[in-house]
Amino acid sequence: MQNNITKRISLILLLLYTQLNIEQAFAQTKPSTPTKTVEVNPVICPAQLGKAIETITNRPQFSQARWGIVVNKLNNSQSLYSRDSDKYFIPASNLKLLLTAAALQQLGANYRIRTSIYGTDSGLLRLVGRGDPSLTDVQLTALARQLKLTGVRQLTYLAVERSRTDDIINPDWEWGDIQADYGAPIGSLIINQNAVTLQLLPQQIGQPLRLVWSDPMAATQWQSVDNQSVTVKPGEPTEVELNRDLSGILHLSGRLSINSPPESVSLAVINPAENFVQHLRRVLLIEGIKDNSNRVRLNIVEVEKQLANAPEIAAINSPPLSQLLVEANLNSNNLYAEALLRTLGSKVNSLDSNSQTGLIAAKQALTNLGVDPKGYVMADGSGLSRHNLVSPDAIAQTLSAMSSSQYATVYKASLPVAGVSGTLVNRLKNTPAQGVVSAKTGTMSGVLALSGYINAPNYEPLVFSILVNQSNQSSATIRQAVDEVVLLLVSLRRC
Repeated sequence: MQNNITKRISLILLLLYTQLNIEQAFAQTKPSTPTKTVEVNPVICPAQLGKAIETITNRPQFSQARWGIVVNKLNNSQSLYSRDSDKYFIPASNLKLLLTAAALQQLGANYRIRTSIYGTDSGLLRLVGRGDPSLTDVQLTALARQLKLTGVRQLTYLAVERSRTDDIINPDWEWGDIQADYGAPIGSLIINQNAVTLQLLPQQIGQPLRLVWSDPMAATQWQSVDNQSVTVKPGEPTEVELNRDLSGILHLSGRLSINSPPESVSLAVINPAENFVQHLRRVLLIEGIKDNSNRVRLNIVEVEKQLANAPEIAAINSPPLSQLLVEANLNSNNLYAEALLRTLGSKVNSLDSNSQTGLIAAKQALTNLGVDPKGYVMADGSGLSRHNLVSPDAIAQTLSAMSSSQYATVYKASLPVAGVSGTLVNRLKNTPAQGVVSAKTGTMSGVLALSGYINAPNYEPLVFSILVNQSNQSSATIRQAVDEVVLLLVSLRRC
Protein backbone atom coordinates (compact mmCIF):
# COMPACT_ATOMS: atom_id res chain seq x y z
CA MET A 1 0.00 0.00 0.00
CA GLN A 2 1.24 3.36 -0.75
CA ASN A 3 1.83 4.81 2.69
CA ASN A 4 3.48 8.14 3.35
CA ILE A 5 2.40 8.25 6.98
CA THR A 6 5.59 6.56 8.00
CA LYS A 7 7.95 8.57 5.84
CA ARG A 8 9.20 10.28 8.99
CA ILE A 9 8.73 9.07 12.52
CA SER A 10 8.54 12.70 13.57
CA LEU A 11 5.23 13.09 11.76
CA ILE A 12 2.69 12.26 14.48
CA LEU A 13 -0.87 11.40 13.51
CA LEU A 14 -2.40 10.93 16.91
CA LEU A 15 -3.03 12.71 20.18
CA LEU A 16 -3.15 9.76 22.53
CA TYR A 17 -1.98 6.76 20.50
CA THR A 18 0.91 8.32 18.61
CA GLN A 19 3.69 5.81 19.05
CA LEU A 20 1.42 2.78 18.92
CA ASN A 21 -0.15 3.67 15.62
CA ILE A 22 2.93 4.99 13.83
CA GLU A 23 4.61 1.67 14.63
CA GLN A 24 1.50 -0.20 13.52
CA ALA A 25 1.10 1.77 10.31
CA PHE A 26 4.76 1.18 9.48
CA ALA A 27 4.54 -2.52 10.17
CA GLN A 28 1.33 -3.08 8.22
CA THR A 29 2.42 -1.30 5.06
CA LYS A 30 6.20 -0.90 4.83
CA PRO A 31 8.87 -3.51 4.20
CA SER A 32 11.02 -4.18 7.24
CA THR A 33 14.60 -3.03 7.53
CA PRO A 34 17.22 -5.57 6.50
CA THR A 35 17.89 -8.45 8.88
CA LYS A 36 21.29 -8.31 10.51
CA THR A 37 23.70 -11.13 9.83
CA VAL A 38 22.98 -13.98 12.23
CA GLU A 39 25.36 -16.77 13.13
CA VAL A 40 23.51 -20.05 12.64
CA ASN A 41 24.68 -23.58 13.29
CA PRO A 42 25.40 -24.93 9.79
CA VAL A 43 23.85 -28.26 10.79
CA ILE A 44 20.63 -28.48 12.84
CA CYS A 45 19.20 -31.92 13.39
CA PRO A 46 15.48 -32.23 14.15
CA ALA A 47 16.33 -33.49 17.65
CA GLN A 48 18.30 -30.31 18.33
CA LEU A 49 15.67 -27.91 17.02
CA GLY A 50 13.68 -27.37 20.21
CA LYS A 51 16.69 -26.48 22.34
CA ALA A 52 18.05 -24.20 19.62
CA ILE A 53 14.74 -22.31 19.31
CA GLU A 54 14.38 -21.90 23.08
CA THR A 55 17.89 -20.49 23.33
CA ILE A 56 16.47 -17.57 21.33
CA THR A 57 12.95 -17.28 22.79
CA ASN A 58 14.09 -17.61 26.43
CA ARG A 59 16.42 -14.63 26.33
CA PRO A 60 15.93 -12.27 29.30
CA GLN A 61 14.48 -9.47 27.17
CA PHE A 62 11.59 -11.77 26.23
CA SER A 63 10.73 -12.84 29.77
CA GLN A 64 7.45 -10.86 29.68
CA ALA A 65 6.49 -11.90 26.16
CA ARG A 66 4.30 -14.79 24.99
CA TRP A 67 5.62 -16.95 22.17
CA GLY A 68 3.41 -19.26 20.14
CA ILE A 69 5.28 -21.46 17.67
CA VAL A 70 4.51 -24.48 15.55
CA VAL A 71 6.79 -26.12 12.98
CA ASN A 72 5.36 -29.00 10.97
CA LYS A 73 6.43 -31.07 8.01
CA LEU A 74 4.28 -29.87 5.14
CA ASN A 75 3.64 -33.25 3.57
CA ASN A 76 2.34 -35.12 6.61
CA SER A 77 1.83 -32.41 9.27
CA GLN A 78 4.27 -34.17 11.62
CA SER A 79 5.25 -31.69 14.31
CA LEU A 80 8.92 -30.85 14.72
CA TYR A 81 8.36 -28.23 17.42
CA SER A 82 5.48 -26.52 19.19
CA ARG A 83 5.13 -24.03 21.98
CA ASP A 84 1.65 -22.95 23.09
CA SER A 85 0.60 -23.68 19.54
CA ASP A 86 -3.01 -24.35 20.55
CA LYS A 87 -3.36 -21.09 22.51
CA TYR A 88 -4.88 -17.84 21.26
CA PHE A 89 -2.69 -14.95 20.14
CA ILE A 90 -3.44 -11.60 18.50
CA PRO A 91 -2.28 -12.28 14.92
CA ALA A 92 -2.09 -8.76 13.43
CA SER A 93 -1.87 -9.12 9.63
CA ASN A 94 -1.32 -12.88 9.85
CA LEU A 95 -5.11 -12.98 9.93
CA LYS A 96 -5.01 -12.25 6.20
CA LEU A 97 -3.77 -15.82 5.70
CA LEU A 98 -7.14 -17.10 6.89
CA LEU A 99 -9.18 -14.47 5.07
CA THR A 100 -7.49 -14.93 1.70
CA ALA A 101 -7.67 -18.73 1.95
CA ALA A 102 -11.41 -18.47 2.60
CA ALA A 103 -11.87 -16.04 -0.29
CA LEU A 104 -10.14 -18.37 -2.73
CA GLN A 105 -12.18 -21.34 -1.60
CA GLN A 106 -15.51 -19.51 -1.76
CA LEU A 107 -15.02 -17.28 -4.79
CA GLY A 108 -12.37 -18.91 -6.96
CA ALA A 109 -9.17 -17.46 -8.41
CA ASN A 110 -10.92 -15.89 -11.42
CA TYR A 111 -13.63 -14.05 -9.51
CA ARG A 112 -13.95 -10.36 -10.35
CA ILE A 113 -15.81 -7.58 -8.57
CA ARG A 114 -18.16 -5.77 -10.96
CA THR A 115 -19.24 -2.13 -10.95
CA SER A 116 -22.37 -1.61 -13.07
CA ILE A 117 -24.58 1.12 -14.50
CA TYR A 118 -28.19 0.20 -15.25
CA GLY A 119 -30.47 2.42 -17.34
CA THR A 120 -33.91 3.05 -18.79
CA ASP A 121 -35.14 4.67 -22.00
CA SER A 122 -36.25 7.68 -19.98
CA GLY A 123 -32.68 8.48 -19.02
CA LEU A 124 -32.82 7.26 -15.45
CA LEU A 125 -29.50 5.65 -14.50
CA ARG A 126 -28.40 3.61 -11.50
CA LEU A 127 -24.77 2.91 -10.58
CA VAL A 128 -24.16 -0.11 -8.34
CA GLY A 129 -20.79 -0.41 -6.64
CA ARG A 130 -19.85 -3.76 -5.14
CA GLY A 131 -16.76 -2.80 -3.19
CA ASP A 132 -14.00 -3.10 -5.80
CA PRO A 133 -10.85 -2.05 -3.86
CA SER A 134 -8.85 -1.58 -7.07
CA LEU A 135 -11.16 1.08 -8.54
CA THR A 136 -9.40 4.35 -9.38
CA ASP A 137 -10.19 7.40 -11.49
CA VAL A 138 -8.79 5.50 -14.48
CA GLN A 139 -11.38 2.74 -14.21
CA LEU A 140 -14.14 5.23 -13.44
CA THR A 141 -13.25 7.11 -16.61
CA ALA A 142 -13.52 3.88 -18.59
CA LEU A 143 -17.00 3.37 -17.15
CA ALA A 144 -18.02 6.91 -18.15
CA ARG A 145 -16.76 6.32 -21.69
CA GLN A 146 -18.84 3.17 -21.97
CA LEU A 147 -21.86 5.16 -20.83
CA LYS A 148 -21.19 7.80 -23.46
CA LEU A 149 -21.01 5.15 -26.18
CA THR A 150 -24.60 4.18 -25.37
CA GLY A 151 -25.68 7.67 -26.46
CA VAL A 152 -25.99 9.30 -23.05
CA ARG A 153 -24.98 12.95 -23.32
CA GLN A 154 -27.00 14.53 -20.53
CA LEU A 155 -28.20 13.08 -17.27
CA THR A 156 -31.80 12.93 -16.16
CA TYR A 157 -30.94 11.16 -12.93
CA LEU A 158 -28.02 8.97 -11.94
CA ALA A 159 -28.72 7.24 -8.63
CA VAL A 160 -25.53 5.97 -6.99
CA GLU A 161 -26.50 2.99 -4.90
CA ARG A 162 -24.84 2.37 -1.58
CA SER A 163 -25.25 -0.41 0.95
CA ARG A 164 -26.97 0.45 4.20
CA THR A 165 -23.82 -0.77 5.99
CA ASP A 166 -21.47 1.53 4.08
CA ASP A 167 -19.07 3.81 5.91
CA ILE A 168 -19.56 2.04 9.24
CA ILE A 169 -16.24 2.08 11.07
CA ASN A 170 -15.23 -1.20 12.67
CA PRO A 171 -15.86 -0.53 16.38
CA ASP A 172 -12.89 -2.71 17.31
CA TRP A 173 -10.37 -0.50 15.50
CA GLU A 174 -8.50 2.16 17.43
CA TRP A 175 -9.18 5.81 16.77
CA GLY A 176 -5.68 6.35 15.45
CA ASP A 177 -6.14 3.61 12.87
CA ILE A 178 -9.29 5.00 11.32
CA GLN A 179 -7.66 8.38 10.67
CA ALA A 180 -4.89 6.78 8.61
CA ASP A 181 -5.04 5.51 5.06
CA TYR A 182 -4.37 1.95 6.23
CA GLY A 183 -7.60 2.12 8.26
CA ALA A 184 -9.90 3.67 5.65
CA PRO A 185 -13.59 2.73 5.94
CA ILE A 186 -14.81 0.04 3.59
CA GLY A 187 -18.10 0.02 1.72
CA SER A 188 -19.66 -0.69 -1.63
CA LEU A 189 -18.19 2.53 -3.08
CA ILE A 190 -14.40 2.73 -3.11
CA ILE A 191 -12.26 5.08 -5.18
CA ASN A 192 -8.48 5.51 -4.96
CA GLN A 193 -8.46 3.26 -1.87
CA ASN A 194 -10.57 5.84 0.02
CA ALA A 195 -7.44 7.77 0.89
CA VAL A 196 -5.80 11.06 0.03
CA THR A 197 -2.28 12.46 0.42
CA LEU A 198 -1.58 15.79 2.07
CA GLN A 199 1.77 17.56 1.67
CA LEU A 200 2.99 19.96 4.35
CA LEU A 201 5.42 22.57 3.03
CA PRO A 202 7.42 25.17 4.97
CA GLN A 203 6.95 28.80 3.99
CA GLN A 204 8.69 31.93 5.29
CA ILE A 205 9.92 31.85 8.87
CA GLY A 206 7.05 32.54 11.23
CA GLN A 207 4.36 31.56 8.71
CA PRO A 208 2.17 28.45 9.02
CA LEU A 209 2.94 25.43 6.88
CA ARG A 210 1.23 25.34 3.50
CA LEU A 211 -1.14 22.44 2.81
CA VAL A 212 -1.27 20.88 -0.66
CA TRP A 213 -3.77 18.11 -1.34
CA SER A 214 -3.06 15.42 -3.94
CA ASP A 215 -6.75 15.65 -4.80
CA PRO A 216 -8.21 19.17 -4.41
CA MET A 217 -11.69 17.69 -3.92
CA ALA A 218 -10.44 15.97 -0.78
CA ALA A 219 -10.20 19.30 1.04
CA THR A 220 -14.00 19.42 1.10
CA GLN A 221 -14.08 16.23 3.20
CA TRP A 222 -13.10 18.14 6.31
CA GLN A 223 -15.30 20.70 7.99
CA SER A 224 -12.29 22.97 8.44
CA VAL A 225 -8.54 22.94 9.02
CA ASP A 226 -7.14 24.36 12.24
CA ASN A 227 -3.59 25.18 11.19
CA GLN A 228 -1.48 26.07 14.23
CA SER A 229 1.82 25.05 12.63
CA VAL A 230 4.78 27.35 12.05
CA THR A 231 7.88 27.55 9.84
CA VAL A 232 11.09 27.94 11.89
CA LYS A 233 14.76 28.70 11.29
CA PRO A 234 17.14 26.11 9.86
CA GLY A 235 18.51 23.73 12.47
CA GLU A 236 15.69 24.16 14.97
CA PRO A 237 13.91 21.02 16.25
CA THR A 238 11.01 19.98 14.06
CA GLU A 239 7.91 18.00 14.84
CA VAL A 240 4.48 18.01 13.24
CA GLU A 241 1.24 16.67 14.67
CA LEU A 242 -1.79 16.05 12.47
CA ASN A 243 -5.09 14.58 13.60
CA ARG A 244 -8.82 15.04 13.23
CA ASP A 245 -11.59 15.13 15.78
CA LEU A 246 -15.01 13.53 15.69
CA SER A 247 -16.60 16.62 14.15
CA GLY A 248 -14.36 16.41 11.07
CA ILE A 249 -12.01 19.29 11.91
CA LEU A 250 -8.40 18.63 10.87
CA HIS A 251 -5.89 19.91 13.44
CA LEU A 252 -2.31 20.68 12.43
CA SER A 253 0.33 21.85 14.91
CA GLY A 254 4.11 21.77 15.32
CA ARG A 255 6.97 23.12 13.25
CA LEU A 256 9.16 22.50 10.23
CA SER A 257 12.39 24.34 9.46
CA ILE A 258 12.42 26.51 6.37
CA ASN A 259 14.91 24.22 4.64
CA SER A 260 13.01 21.01 5.44
CA PRO A 261 11.70 18.93 2.53
CA PRO A 262 7.90 18.64 2.29
CA GLU A 263 6.29 16.17 4.66
CA SER A 264 3.63 13.84 3.25
CA VAL A 265 0.84 12.11 5.09
CA SER A 266 -1.92 9.86 3.76
CA LEU A 267 -5.33 10.15 5.38
CA ALA A 268 -8.53 8.15 5.15
CA VAL A 269 -11.37 10.11 3.59
CA ILE A 270 -14.23 10.78 5.98
CA ASN A 271 -17.18 10.07 3.67
CA PRO A 272 -16.21 7.51 1.00
CA ALA A 273 -19.63 7.48 -0.69
CA GLU A 274 -19.72 11.25 -1.18
CA ASN A 275 -16.08 11.15 -2.26
CA PHE A 276 -17.01 8.55 -4.90
CA VAL A 277 -19.86 10.74 -6.19
CA GLN A 278 -17.54 13.75 -6.47
CA HIS A 279 -15.08 11.76 -8.56
CA LEU A 280 -17.91 10.36 -10.70
CA ARG A 281 -19.23 13.85 -11.43
CA ARG A 282 -15.78 14.97 -12.49
CA VAL A 283 -15.13 12.11 -14.92
CA LEU A 284 -18.60 12.46 -16.44
CA LEU A 285 -17.93 16.13 -17.06
CA ILE A 286 -14.53 15.39 -18.60
CA GLU A 287 -16.10 12.80 -20.90
CA GLY A 288 -18.73 15.28 -22.06
CA ILE A 289 -21.77 13.97 -20.21
CA LYS A 290 -23.60 17.01 -18.90
CA ASP A 291 -24.88 17.24 -15.35
CA ASN A 292 -26.14 20.81 -15.36
CA SER A 293 -28.61 20.33 -12.53
CA ASN A 294 -26.50 18.17 -10.22
CA ARG A 295 -28.29 14.96 -11.24
CA VAL A 296 -25.73 12.57 -9.73
CA ARG A 297 -27.15 11.67 -6.34
CA LEU A 298 -26.78 9.07 -3.63
CA ASN A 299 -29.83 6.84 -3.19
CA ILE A 300 -32.56 8.65 -5.09
CA VAL A 301 -35.47 6.81 -3.50
CA GLU A 302 -38.14 8.08 -5.87
CA VAL A 303 -36.49 6.50 -8.92
CA GLU A 304 -35.26 3.25 -7.35
CA LYS A 305 -38.44 1.30 -8.21
CA GLN A 306 -38.25 2.38 -11.84
CA LEU A 307 -34.62 1.23 -12.00
CA ALA A 308 -35.06 -2.10 -10.22
CA ASN A 309 -35.30 -4.13 -13.44
CA ALA A 310 -33.34 -1.83 -15.76
CA PRO A 311 -30.75 -3.55 -18.00
CA GLU A 312 -27.02 -3.14 -17.48
CA ILE A 313 -25.66 -0.68 -20.03
CA ALA A 314 -22.07 -0.19 -18.79
CA ALA A 315 -19.76 -2.11 -16.46
CA ILE A 316 -16.15 -2.59 -15.43
CA ASN A 317 -14.55 -5.50 -13.62
CA SER A 318 -11.75 -5.65 -11.09
CA PRO A 319 -8.65 -7.74 -11.77
CA PRO A 320 -9.19 -11.42 -10.92
CA LEU A 321 -9.13 -12.47 -7.28
CA SER A 322 -5.71 -14.05 -7.81
CA GLN A 323 -4.32 -10.53 -8.35
CA LEU A 324 -6.33 -8.92 -5.56
CA LEU A 325 -4.84 -11.48 -3.17
CA VAL A 326 -1.34 -10.38 -4.11
CA GLU A 327 -2.10 -6.83 -2.97
CA ALA A 328 -3.74 -8.09 0.23
CA ASN A 329 -0.92 -10.45 1.25
CA LEU A 330 2.24 -9.31 -0.51
CA ASN A 331 1.77 -5.66 0.47
CA SER A 332 -0.46 -6.33 3.49
CA ASN A 333 -3.13 -4.00 2.15
CA ASN A 334 -5.85 -3.72 4.79
CA LEU A 335 -8.45 -2.15 2.49
CA TYR A 336 -8.16 -5.02 0.02
CA ALA A 337 -8.57 -7.59 2.79
CA GLU A 338 -11.62 -5.85 4.24
CA ALA A 339 -13.17 -5.46 0.79
CA LEU A 340 -12.71 -9.18 0.16
CA LEU A 341 -14.37 -9.94 3.48
CA ARG A 342 -17.43 -7.96 2.41
CA THR A 343 -17.38 -9.68 -0.97
CA LEU A 344 -17.42 -13.01 0.84
CA GLY A 345 -20.58 -11.74 2.54
CA SER A 346 -22.35 -11.78 -0.82
CA LYS A 347 -22.20 -15.57 -0.63
CA VAL A 348 -24.43 -15.38 2.43
CA ASN A 349 -26.61 -12.40 1.48
CA SER A 350 -26.25 -11.15 -2.09
CA LEU A 351 -28.57 -8.20 -1.43
CA ASP A 352 -26.71 -6.82 1.57
CA SER A 353 -23.18 -8.15 1.92
CA ASN A 354 -21.20 -6.77 4.85
CA SER A 355 -18.36 -7.71 7.16
CA GLN A 356 -20.58 -9.76 9.47
CA THR A 357 -21.97 -11.91 6.68
CA GLY A 358 -18.41 -12.13 5.36
CA LEU A 359 -17.19 -13.54 8.67
CA ILE A 360 -19.88 -16.21 8.51
CA ALA A 361 -18.83 -17.19 4.98
CA ALA A 362 -15.13 -17.17 5.91
CA LYS A 363 -15.67 -19.48 8.87
CA GLN A 364 -17.63 -21.92 6.73
CA ALA A 365 -14.94 -21.98 4.07
CA LEU A 366 -12.18 -22.54 6.63
CA THR A 367 -14.13 -25.32 8.29
CA ASN A 368 -14.54 -26.99 4.90
CA LEU A 369 -10.76 -26.74 4.49
CA GLY A 370 -10.26 -28.62 7.74
CA VAL A 371 -9.29 -25.67 9.97
CA ASP A 372 -10.49 -26.18 13.54
CA PRO A 373 -13.24 -23.55 14.10
CA LYS A 374 -12.21 -23.37 17.76
CA GLY A 375 -8.70 -22.39 16.75
CA TYR A 376 -9.51 -18.78 15.90
CA VAL A 377 -11.88 -15.85 16.44
CA MET A 378 -12.17 -13.48 13.49
CA ALA A 379 -13.31 -9.91 14.14
CA ASP A 380 -12.30 -8.39 10.79
CA GLY A 381 -10.50 -9.33 7.60
CA SER A 382 -7.28 -7.33 7.87
CA GLY A 383 -6.02 -8.03 11.38
CA LEU A 384 -6.30 -4.42 12.56
CA SER A 385 -8.65 -5.42 15.37
CA ARG A 386 -7.11 -6.62 18.61
CA HIS A 387 -10.24 -8.73 19.05
CA ASN A 388 -8.86 -11.17 16.48
CA LEU A 389 -7.52 -14.31 18.16
CA VAL A 390 -5.73 -17.13 16.34
CA SER A 391 -3.66 -20.10 17.43
CA PRO A 392 -0.45 -21.00 15.58
CA ASP A 393 -2.04 -24.42 14.95
CA ALA A 394 -4.98 -22.79 13.11
CA ILE A 395 -2.59 -20.85 10.87
CA ALA A 396 -0.54 -23.98 10.18
CA GLN A 397 -3.72 -25.91 9.38
CA THR A 398 -4.74 -23.21 6.91
CA LEU A 399 -1.35 -23.16 5.22
CA SER A 400 -1.20 -26.95 5.00
CA ALA A 401 -4.74 -27.25 3.64
CA MET A 402 -4.12 -24.61 0.99
CA SER A 403 -0.90 -26.34 -0.11
CA SER A 404 -2.94 -29.35 -1.23
CA SER A 405 -5.90 -27.41 -2.65
CA GLN A 406 -6.54 -26.56 -6.29
CA TYR A 407 -5.46 -22.99 -5.47
CA ALA A 408 -2.10 -23.91 -3.91
CA THR A 409 -0.01 -22.09 -6.51
CA VAL A 410 -2.17 -18.95 -6.48
CA TYR A 411 -2.21 -18.80 -2.68
CA LYS A 412 1.53 -19.24 -2.23
CA ALA A 413 2.26 -16.74 -5.02
CA SER A 414 0.41 -14.06 -3.03
CA LEU A 415 2.86 -14.30 -0.13
CA PRO A 416 6.01 -12.19 0.33
CA VAL A 417 9.30 -13.99 -0.33
CA ALA A 418 12.20 -13.43 2.07
CA GLY A 419 14.73 -10.96 0.71
CA VAL A 420 12.82 -10.70 -2.58
CA SER A 421 9.35 -9.18 -2.43
CA GLY A 422 6.60 -7.39 -0.54
CA THR A 423 6.88 -6.83 3.19
CA LEU A 424 9.81 -9.31 3.31
CA VAL A 425 11.88 -7.61 0.63
CA ASN A 426 14.40 -6.33 3.19
CA ARG A 427 14.17 -9.21 5.66
CA LEU A 428 16.51 -12.22 5.67
CA LYS A 429 18.28 -10.72 2.69
CA ASN A 430 21.64 -12.27 1.85
CA THR A 431 20.97 -15.20 4.19
CA PRO A 432 20.21 -18.87 3.45
CA ALA A 433 16.52 -17.97 3.88
CA GLN A 434 16.44 -15.63 0.89
CA GLY A 435 14.16 -16.99 -1.79
CA VAL A 436 13.20 -20.16 0.11
CA VAL A 437 10.82 -18.65 2.71
CA SER A 438 7.35 -17.51 1.61
CA ALA A 439 5.53 -16.01 4.56
CA LYS A 440 3.03 -13.41 5.77
CA THR A 441 4.20 -10.73 8.15
CA GLY A 442 2.19 -9.05 10.88
CA THR A 443 3.05 -6.26 13.29
CA MET A 444 1.27 -4.12 15.85
CA SER A 445 2.50 -2.56 19.04
CA GLY A 446 3.50 -5.50 21.25
CA VAL A 447 2.64 -8.00 18.51
CA LEU A 448 4.79 -9.57 15.81
CA ALA A 449 3.99 -12.54 13.59
CA LEU A 450 5.48 -14.49 10.72
CA SER A 451 3.88 -17.60 9.21
CA GLY A 452 4.32 -19.45 5.96
CA TYR A 453 6.27 -22.05 4.01
CA ILE A 454 9.95 -23.02 3.95
CA ASN A 455 11.56 -25.00 1.16
CA ALA A 456 14.52 -26.08 3.30
CA PRO A 457 17.36 -26.91 0.89
CA ASN A 458 18.56 -29.95 2.90
CA TYR A 459 15.29 -31.02 4.45
CA GLU A 460 11.71 -31.54 3.41
CA PRO A 461 9.23 -28.64 3.00
CA LEU A 462 7.97 -27.07 6.22
CA VAL A 463 5.01 -25.01 7.35
CA PHE A 464 5.50 -22.73 10.34
CA SER A 465 3.78 -20.08 12.42
CA ILE A 466 5.47 -17.77 14.93
CA LEU A 467 3.28 -15.37 16.94
CA VAL A 468 4.71 -13.07 19.63
CA ASN A 469 2.38 -11.12 21.95
CA GLN A 470 2.69 -8.91 25.01
CA SER A 471 6.25 -7.85 24.37
CA ASN A 472 7.72 -4.61 25.64
CA GLN A 473 10.60 -4.84 23.20
CA SER A 474 10.80 -2.90 19.98
CA SER A 475 9.49 -4.51 16.82
CA ALA A 476 13.05 -4.55 15.45
CA THR A 477 14.28 -6.58 18.44
CA ILE A 478 11.46 -9.12 18.20
CA ARG A 479 11.78 -9.31 14.43
CA GLN A 480 15.47 -10.09 14.71
CA ALA A 481 14.75 -12.98 17.09
CA VAL A 482 11.97 -14.33 14.85
CA ASP A 483 14.30 -14.25 11.88
CA GLU A 484 16.91 -16.18 13.86
CA VAL A 485 14.31 -18.90 14.46
CA VAL A 486 13.51 -18.97 10.75
CA LEU A 487 17.19 -19.36 9.91
CA LEU A 488 17.33 -22.36 12.23
CA LEU A 489 14.50 -23.95 10.27
CA VAL A 490 16.24 -23.25 6.98
CA SER A 491 19.36 -24.96 8.38
CA LEU A 492 17.64 -28.25 9.20
CA ARG A 493 19.35 -31.43 8.01
CA ARG A 494 18.34 -35.06 7.99
CA CYS A 495 20.40 -36.50 10.81
